Amino acid sequence: MPSQPAAPFDRRVIPPHAVEGHWQTADATKIRRIDWQPAGGEPRGSILFMPGRGDHYEKYLETLDEWAQDGWHVTASDWRGQGISGRLGNDGHTGHIDDFGIWTRDLAVLWEQWVAATPGPHVLIGHSMGGHLVLRALVEKRVAPDAAVLSAPMLGLVGTPGPLWLLGAVSKGLARLGDPRRPAWKTSEKPGAMPEDRGALLTHDVDRYEDELWWRNARPDVAMGPASWGWVAAAIDSMKVIEAPGALEGVDLPVFLFGTTNDQLVAWKAIERAASRLPYAELLRFGDEAHHEIFREVDEIRDRAMDGIADFLDRKAPKRA
Repeated sequence: MPSQPAAPFDRRVIPPHAVEGHWQTADATKIRRIDWQPAGGEPRGSILFMPGRGDHYEKYLETLDEWAQDGWHVTASDWRGQGISGRLGNDGHTGHIDDFGIWTRDLAVLWEQWVAATPGPHVLIGHSMGGHLVLRALVEKRVAPDAAVLSAPMLGLVGTPGPLWLLGAVSKGLARLGDPRRPAWKTSEKPGAMPEDRGALLTHDVDRYEDELWWRNARPDVAMGPASWGWVAAAIDSMKVIEAPGALEGVDLPVFLFGTTNDQLVAWKAIERAASRLPYAELLRFGDEAHHEIFREVDEIRDRAMDGIADFLDRKAPKRA
């Protein structure tokens, strides 16, 4: 008899073969994580995935499980102050950080623990702000993966024209005008509510966008709204670290970047510029067919990105004998 087709992945359920837990930072802060053992046979290697600003790993269960089914040990983590790993601002919805270096130091601790406990090759993947932080950690030599993948990395912000030195001065001035933990923009009169046009900025796939709203109802603590003015100032300072002369040129490992010229959140030109400076970079370009969250786009777009990652890792981080 012909084999039965595999049941579609349920994006609204933590798979029974995934385990949620915690790890501890250098100052003993508990951060949430989730782990998959590779499906069958010898492991292909290990992937650590870090999400974007205001993100939580529930949004990416489908992608994480797909990597596990391909034979990878897979781990995803919150960032300190996001997901269900506390908040650093004055309320439960504003995203705040004083310095992005706090996050790259946290990532270094997780990386050391994770590499010691998982099979190689080791791959580090980050989306949006997570992609920014992965790249900064590479620049700072805090992590040393066999290869890295950056999905729509936040290397520039749409709607903030001007050189980084000027943007940095302006953002710091605005932060000092009041509490730097105050929201930098308004989303709704109801705390935690989504602006009506948000889905159109992230994905063309209505069902995948609805999954995020479902998780916000099922696990309200994952919900996050706008960033603080302190976050904005810290983000621009961190971009200056990455943009510094020689910083990207010193990243001596394979990096696969992808994004879309249609992105309304992060600047495509900054991604393109970074790819041109990284010595061992490969760049996959999407256009009007894709929005910011390519991992949650319609199948045709998402599959192109997943195939691109698989091909890159097969060539640059092959399974160890």
